[in-house]
Amino acid sequence: MTEPRLRTSVLVWGVGLLVYLLAVFHRSSLAVAGLVASERFDISASQLATFTMLQLLVYAGMQVPVGLLVDRWGSRSVLVAALLVMTAGQVAFALATTYPFGLAARALVGVGDALTFICVLRLVSSWFPRRRIPLFSQLTGTLGQLGAVISAVPMTWALRDLGWTTAYLVAAALGPVLLVALLLVLRDTPTRKNLRGAPMPLAAVRRSLAASWAVPGTRLGFWMHFSTPFSSNVLGLLWGYPFFVRGEGLSPAEASGLLTVVVVSAMTIGPAFGWLVGAHPWHRSTMVLTMVAAMAAAWGVVLAWPGEAPFGILVALAVVVGIGGPASMIGFDVGRTSNPPERLASATGLINQGGFIASLLLVVVVGLVLDWRTPAGSDYTADAFRWAMSTQFLLWALGGSQVWRFRRLARRTTTRAEVNASLRAGM
Repeated sequence: MTEPRLRTSVLVWGVGLLVYLLAVFHRSSLAVAGLVASERFDISASQLATFTMLQLLVYAGMQVPVGLLVDRWGSRSVLVAALLVMTAGQVAFALATTYPFGLAARALVGVGDALTFICVLRLVSSWFPRRRIPLFSQLTGTLGQLGAVISAVPMTWALRDLGWTTAYLVAAALGPVLLVALLLVLRDTPTRKNLRGAPMPLAAVRRSLAASWAVPGTRLGFWMHFSTPFSSNVLGLLWGYPFFVRGEGLSPAEASGLLTVVVVSAMTIGPAFGWLVGAHPWHRSTMVLTMVAAMAAAWGVVLAWPGEAPFGILVALAVVVGIGGPASMIGFDVGRTSNPPERLASATGLINQGGFIASLLLVVVVGLVLDWRTPAGSDYTADAFRWAMSTQFLLWALGGSQVWRFRRLARRTTTRAEVNASLRAGM
């Protein structure tokens, strides 16, 4: 690949990455608005959790259809639709004054969000040589989390000084700006602006999905993705800010800062995971299990601490939890090296459901436990948050045991030489 071509590839990928970054921003914008939303819509903790639950449910449910849409219509067209839907959702959320209308708006945001990530991964596969695909795939997931940074401190300020409606309208205005850049720059492949695939009959769709799921590596990738990102997702999407403020007694600025640490940690460690996967592909599941153990240990220290944990301990928690995001990308790499190219989109969609299903479950359970442990008419208590956040250990036990199970199955059907060869070939 010549240097000018590489610059063009990076430019196209960069525009796609900005769309994904905006999707993460919209997805995370409720994290620092949870307490304000409770007052605006006059809702309980479990009702507040329903906002994020619905968005995650839509996201997870859309992953396989999105893979099929990208195969059929190409990344460019699907990303245009994503920007239009996300913008409409944020405008509606800005204007919402009732709980049902707010839920409908967040569902729209979830649909638009769901359309982005697989599109950008497809752009990476189309625009970069095979040896660069693992690095730019990892960078996509890592740099996209800047959207959560942007939604933390600036959204806290905007909600306080500009008010709910203006803050969310300003956020929605970013969509049309990116749409112009997308239409001017982005192409599906170096030779085609819009790549169109052949229509796939329903029977063929079912066969493709069944074939992808039958591969042990796909199921291993699913459980890797299930086990690693839900803790950072739940902190960043909804419960992190209330937990740090009400559960640990921090100021709003300190809580927002810790949410930023979660994202910065993910961005810092992400490239290292890309290198580790390339250097030690046979130990990808060991990396994931190590991360699960580290996150469980960090939460165990915080939740077992008598009284409020020291700020330094909470910073360490934010750092460790943040690494779960890039660790989840290992699941995509396992799926990529376990499936033929013609099934890559469907396998990616199946794997990408894992972490969001886990996040969805945890968001709901945390809200229910908070309502259960909080006296009627009172604010959330530190004790209620300890009970609620402890439910994470159940998901780690389930996910970790399944990773252990399916890595044994995957290793029976794949040799070390095959894994190394597929990585060298960029499968």
